[in-house]
This record gives sequence, C-alpha cells and structure tokens, in this order.
Amino acid sequence: MTARRDAVPGQEPAWASLSDKKLLDLRFCDLKLSIADSAMQARIHQLLRELRELGFKFKPAFWISTEWFTPDGVPGCAVPFYLIHPRLAELELRQVGEVEGGTAEWCMRILRHETGHAIDNAFHLRRRKRRQSLFGSSKVPYPEFYEPRPYSRSYVLHIEPSYAQSHPDEDFAETFAVWMTPHSDWRQRYASRPVFKKLAYMDELMNSLRGVPPINTRRKQVEPLRELTTTLREHYAERRARFGAGRDRSYDRDLQKLFPRRVTDPSGPDSADRFIAKLDKRALAKVQRWTGERQYLIANVLADTRARCRHLNLGVDPQATDTLENFLLFLTAQTVKYVLKGRNREWL
Repeated sequence: MTARRDAVPGQEPAWASLSDKKLLDLRFCDLKLSIADSAMQARIHQLLRELRELGFKFKPAFWISTEWFTPDGVPGCAVPFYLIHPRLAELELRQVGEVEGGTAEWCMRILRHETGHAIDNAFHLRRRKRRQSLFGSSKVPYPEFYEPRPYSRSYVLHIEPSYAQSHPDEDFAETFAVWMTPHSDWRQRYASRPVFKKLAYMDELMNSLRGVPPINTRRKQVEPLRELTTTLREHYAERRARFGAGRDRSYDRDLQKLFPRRVTDPSGPDSADRFIAKLDKRALAKVQRWTGERQYLIANVLADTRARCRHLNLGVDPQATDTLENFLLFLTAQTVKYVLKGRNREWL
C-alpha cells in the first residue's frame, strides 16, 4: 500500500492515523518526510546556533534516513525517520523499546556527537599526526562489537558510558561533543584524568578552526529515506535479527510461569505485553543498576520479551502480588545471559 503522494504543510499525513499493522507495510519512501516543521528542525537550528556562537563557519548538512549516522568523508549527518513525526516515534517505541534521541536533551547530545564526525570530515582532521597519536588511526577497521572498560579514565562520557572506546573516530566525536556542549565543565570534571590531554588538544584544534571555511563541502546524502523502498516491517525485522536477545529452552517456560494466563488479545489490558509496556523508568533503572548495562541493551531484551509474550498470548494473573518483582528479576537474568553470550560487546 502507498501513502498519499504529497503531504500538505501543517496537515497530518494520511498514514498518521493508520494502525501499526498497516503502517509497517509502508515503504520508507512512501512516508514523504521532511525535516522542515518537525521538532528535529528546532534541534538542528539550536546546533547551528551553537556552532555560530563558537565562531565556526562550518555548517553540517542533515537529511533523513533510517538511523543516526555520519558517512565517512561526508560533512553531514543522517537523522532517524522516527524523530520526524510523533506517530513514527510511537511505532519505534513499541517496536524497539526506546526512542534514541527522543528527548530534547538526548537529541542534542547525539547531534553534537555526529557534528564531531562531520567536522572531522569537513577539515580532514584525521590526517593530523597529533590527532592520530591521541585518538588513534581512523584506518583501524570498525569492529563488529567491542568489550567496554567501564572504569577507564582515558575516555570522556557523553552519549553512553564506554561508547568512546569503540573506535578512534567515536573517541574523537565523543570528545568533541563534550568540548562543544554549552556550559560544559570539562576542565574541572576531567582535570585529573588522562583524557584531559585529548580535551586540551580538542580545545586548541577547534580554536584554530574558528572562522575558517571547511575544506570539504560535499553535500552527498547517503541512503536518504526518499530513495528507500524497504518497508518498515522489513526494517524492524532486520533490527530484531541483529539485536535480538536470543532464547534458550527455559525462556518460554519461565515466561509462562510469570504470566500464566492465556488471553484473546495479546496486547489487551490484561496482557503481559501491556503489563510490561506500563513499567516506569524507575523499575527499569533498577535493572540497569543491577546489571550495569546500557539502557538500549536492556531495551532490546525487553522488546524481545514483549514480542514473545504477544506470540504466546500470555496474560497477567490478577491474584499474583509479586509479578513486578519477579519480572524484574527475570529481565535481569535475561540481560546477564545476553551479556555472557557476547552480545553486550557493543554492536556498531
């Protein structure tokens, strides 16, 4: 099925009122999305204002794709489709378990990180010897996954703990983002840590680029949404295949002990899926404290669990008083299994 050909400015697109089932059957190119008049436009304007106030002439380009990324050699950044319209953010939340960059503060953190990649590309900074000696070579292949060292003091903390450790270019982008953040206290926060050398170099390097036109002004858009014929259903199936938590033989058995009732509507008010969806951030924060793992990793396990509950038509026993406690223990155990299988070695 296809959506209405052209969206009228200020008017809701036809697909906004579709059910999840019908929305998932649309192709990305059918969505006809534009950054203009979206919440993302305001975030980008804020970022450009911050760059102007720092004295930069550089302006990164932005376009819509399936996820956040900055292509190698391109001084610009792709932003994810689900941040362009609330209906798509709602779908993302149900399909994945979280909306990466879904709050203003979170979105700005990611935009500053991606701008670090973009300015690296705009001025060919990776070629500089000092940059290579502090951060490492960009020629190092990106690993399929990496093993974080959460207590290392040689990296900044920005988007997520340990993300700067994944690759020299991510280290550079995270360090830039910390340096760029308005009212950043990086001089005090990192003063006694080895990473301070990187931040001091970043300060020196960026000061030298104030008022300097970029060398690389390419405006190439990689995988723009308007050219993608993949359906949203295919997109989310691929994501689940890549990030899915995986299961052993005890998985379904344990779930059926937690949620013993069979329901006719697997997403209805008495369903396990609805019970899990209502968990507040404080409950999930417990699992994060107990496991020490990243939020999105726990969200992947949670999304897989919800999908399995829907598949098995599981429901909550209204007489049980310890369902929440037992489910959080179950989620913790599944997250630990996910870690031990190696999938916590962060996928890139």
